[in-house]
Amino acid sequence: NSSHKKSMFVNMAISLLKYKLIRTTYQKAKYLRSFFEPIITLSKTDNINNRRLAFSKLKSKTILNDLFKIGKVFKDTPGGYIRVIKCGFRNGDSAKMAVLKFSDSKVF
Repeated sequence: NSSHKKSMFVNMAISLLKYKLIRTTYQKAKYLRSFFEPIITLSKTDNINNRRLAFSKLKSKTILNDLFKIGKVFKDTPGGYIRVIKCGFRNGDSAKMAVLKFSDSKVF
């Protein structure tokens, strides 16, 4: 259902912020990119309103500072913060797999 889908993508976004690289199915990766890039756009300007809006989406205080550090890296970039790279098929059900990572190497 929709609440499970929303919480799954919030957890995937937090994992991407924490580990800087995640591996998932291609369809989830494409949706996560459209879900998470507006949050990164919010983090480009660090003020209390944007912090509250980002917290309402991510629901994690500990990861919020990392998000705004990444926002400083992408300050001059107009979009395309996340790169989706196809990486073959899953063994069990042959689903297309992809790797998500940030497009700027300064994030690592």
